[in-house]
Amino acid sequence: MEHTILWDCHMHSSFSADSPTPMEEMIKKAIDCGLQGICFTEHWDPDYPETPDNIEFSLDTTAYMEQLFRLKEAYASRIQIRFGIELGLQTHLGTKYSRFLREYPFDFVIGSSHIVHGFDPYYPGFFENRRENLCYMEYFESILENLACFDEMDVYGHLDYVVRYGPDKNRFYSYGRYQDILDEILRTLIKKGVGIELNTGGYHYGLGEPNPCLGVIRRYRQLGGEIITIGADAHTPDKIAFAFDKAAAVLKECGFDHYTVFRNRKPEFCKI
Repeated sequence: MEHTILWDCHMHSSFSADSPTPMEEMIKKAIDCGLQGICFTEHWDPDYPETPDNIEFSLDTTAYMEQLFRLKEAYASRIQIRFGIELGLQTHLGTKYSRFLREYPFDFVIGSSHIVHGFDPYYPGFFENRRENLCYMEYFESILENLACFDEMDVYGHLDYVVRYGPDKNRFYSYGRYQDILDEILRTLIKKGVGIELNTGGYHYGLGEPNPCLGVIRRYRQLGGEIITIGADAHTPDKIAFAFDKAAAVLKECGFDHYTVFRNRKPEFCKI
C-alpha cells in the first residue's frame, strides 16, 4: 500500500479502554501498511461519566510507556514509534493535566473533546429530545470553554467529533452553518500555537469527509494555520492509515503542501 502520508499520529491499543488490540499487533500492521512512523495516543479521560457499557477511561501510563519504549527499540530498524497521549478535555482538569504532562516524556499530546457538560455524544442520550443543531453548537462552545482553561496540547483532536454521532450525522452540517463559532475556535487555536488534526475517522464513520470537515481545514489554512497532523484514530489494525490517500488530497485542496509530526513536543513538517 503506497501513501503520500507516511505517519499515522493518532492510534490506540489495548492500553486504551476502547481498544482490544495488543500494541505489537498495531505496530506490525503499520509496518505492513508501509508507514515510516506511528504515534500511539492512548486515552486518558479522568472523570469520564458512567456509561451504559461501563467503560472507564483510566490509563496505566507507566506500563504504557514501558511497553512502548520496549517495542520502539525492538522495531527500530523497521518503523519509528513515538509516545503520545490523547487527553479528554474538561474545564476542571487543566491543573491535573499540567502536572501530568510534566511527569512523562511525551512526544505528542492531543487534546480532545469527548465530554460535553457531563455527556459523551457517542451515546444517544446526548441528543435525546433536543435539536441536533443546538447539540452541535453546545459541543463547539465547550471547545472554547476548554481552551480557556487548558492549552498545553499540541493539537486539538477531531474538532467536529460530535458530527460522527448526530442523528443525521453531517447531512445538515457544514462549516458555513457554524462559521462564526468555528472561526472563533480556529483563531483561538492559532493564537495559542495549538494545531489541529485531520482525523480520517470521519471516513470510516461514513461521513465522506474527515474530522474536521474539509471546509474547516480550508478555513484553518486561510487564517494562517500551519500545524496539522494526520491520524486514522485506529483502535483495531484494519483502520491504520485508513483513507490516507483521501487525506493527502484534502490537504492539497485546502492549500497545504505539508503535514506535521511531533517529536519531543516539537513540530516537524513533512512534504506531501
